[in-house]
Amino acid sequence: MSSQTPPETAEPQERKTILLTGASRGIGHATVQRFSKEGWRVITCSREGIPPECRYDPNWTHHVTADIGDPEGVQEFIAKGNEILGDIPLNAMVNNAAVSPKTPFKERLGCLNGDIAGWREVFELNFFAPLALARGFAVPLRKGQGAIVNITSIAGHAIHPFAGSAYSTSKAALSALTREMAVEFAELGVRVNAVAPGEIETSMVGPEYEALIPRIPMQRMGTPEEVAGAVFQLCSSDFGYVTGSEVFVTGGQHLY
Repeated sequence: MSSQTPPETAEPQERKTILLTGASRGIGHATVQRFSKEGWRVITCSREGIPPECRYDPNWTHHVTADIGDPEGVQEFIAKGNEILGDIPLNAMVNNAAVSPKTPFKERLGCLNGDIAGWREVFELNFFAPLALARGFAVPLRKGQGAIVNITSIAGHAIHPFAGSAYSTSKAALSALTREMAVEFAELGVRVNAVAPGEIETSMVGPEYEALIPRIPMQRMGTPEEVAGAVFQLCSSDFGYVTGSEVFVTGGQHLY
């Protein structure tokens, strides 16, 4: 595990702070950029380092390289994250890191193919890591009267042709966990919601996804920035009385 810290900048105590996993690309990276644009102090974690062009973003203060799909890696990140925070309250945490693996035959991991151990690896990152991180950062979240946003998926609510059963059920479980967490964390003054993206234009999307566009009422894929916008609003005071909700950023695809 390693951390990268851009040059020191003045950090007023009133500046809001977000912690986000899976930050190096796609939805995670767009979310970092949105919160940084809004002046938030950003602390991130991913298996990869941050893009070179972002290394000197004055608001992106810390990045920790860690594998939170490994229970030991999760605990190490929790320790490092709390060390970075110190006495600073945590105003938002976004559980974005996830995996959707393929079998050796390049098929999505399903009920009848692949090693069952692969399912456990999917659930470690997609389900257990968000739970462990919520527990591990409960104290600073309480200090900040913060918000947790779990990134779920349209695949957790309906059969998806490209998602695979392991990924889809892990995201369905995360949706259920969001509701349970919302009730328990309300006692701490912490709100818990989810954002469920549909077909979003990232490097993970291949040409085969074009076939899904006719089933999207808005007739296009979404952008990572549109998902990031929904995440930001759920962490804002405008949504201060919203908890236990799941926002579908799907262009209406989830209605079918």
